[in-house]
Amino acid sequence: MRYLLFDDENRANLLPLAYTRPVAEFRIGILTIAEKWSRRMPNEAVFGGYVTETYLQGKYPSDINEEQLWINASVCPNDALIKDVLSLEMNEGLFDEQEHIIAFRSGNFKDSVDCQKSYTDVAFTHVQNLWDIFSKNAIELEADFELITRGRTSQKANATNNILGEENLFIEEGAVLNCAIINASNGPVYIGKDAEVMEGSIIRGPFALCEASQTKLGAKIYGPTTVGPYSKVGGELNNVVIFGYSNKGHDGFIGNSVLGEWCNIGADSNNSNLKNNYAEVRLWNYATGRFAHTGLQFCGLIMADHSKCGINTMFNTGTVVGVGANVFGSGFPRNFIPSFSWGGSSGLIVHKLEKFFITADKVMSRRSVTLSDEDKNILSFIYDVTKSYRNEK
Repeated sequence: MRYLLFDDENRANLLPLAYTRPVAEFRIGILTIAEKWSRRMPNEAVFGGYVTETYLQGKYPSDINEEQLWINASVCPNDALIKDVLSLEMNEGLFDEQEHIIAFRSGNFKDSVDCQKSYTDVAFTHVQNLWDIFSKNAIELEADFELITRGRTSQKANATNNILGEENLFIEEGAVLNCAIINASNGPVYIGKDAEVMEGSIIRGPFALCEASQTKLGAKIYGPTTVGPYSKVGGELNNVVIFGYSNKGHDGFIGNSVLGEWCNIGADSNNSNLKNNYAEVRLWNYATGRFAHTGLQFCGLIMADHSKCGINTMFNTGTVVGVGANVFGSGFPRNFIPSFSWGGSSGLIVHKLEKFFITADKVMSRRSVTLSDEDKNILSFIYDVTKSYRNEK
């Protein structure tokens, strides 16, 4: 059996994070959505790849055969949902009660329009908006923790640490924890392979520190927070999801926020996650070209891949930063910062692609990762399609 993960028409609501990856590569909980499906599917299932935008297919290819399961990449699976998906017959589709397609079995992607409908009443996490990533992170973190640790034994934390709820703490091989305070009584805490929790870190679950990531000295972390692989965090974090390869290593506050990959938050930078009048937060939406109602009182910063901010940067409540932006200076920058922008509250200019590539290559090489020609092609495409937001011809 072969299955593929497809981006549906809702992808535009997940920009700018979806500019650089298929939705299946979003991290929520501990795992990416693709990893969730891979771990829950039967052993004989073969992952056929991603059905996404043409400019992404070179890096995220697909292998389509005569018959396969097509699965909506914005759907996070659980065991009950997997059972319903696997029971689909040829030319049959599975939908939720709101008529959102979950999966269908067919030889042709276009057949989803004409497939016979069946429905499920299984509750599942559906990532339809940017804010779903942090607001639904607790549910997925606990589900992933159970999935990853099922039938396994944790490494032991040494006696220098103060642990509450030790039965909800799982430490992978090679991880290092010294002189930390970890409270897993309100939610699980997962410490990934070769990760490090430095001295003085105070962590309240649910929390995940993925492979080779670090909490810096004295970090204060409130769950539900996920720090993706090869990242560094310090200062104060509250309900944050970091996809990976990003740094927020210094003092300052980030809350109810999502950072993509290759982001850097300068020292003493902060974001507001609550308006002074306690009103609902609105967030820039690429699909409509206007600010969308989130229904949330707490909503902070959404920062896409390869974006950075200088020291002492202040982000207002509900700020969206595109791909490859560099934000700095005093005052609050605008709530929507287009991709490849350079500047801050005093104004923005274009972050030229050639200069951006020089910086990106240096940043990635520090993690022993190469900025490939395929990466450059993707980023060049994003630069071109986002020109209108920068008033660039």
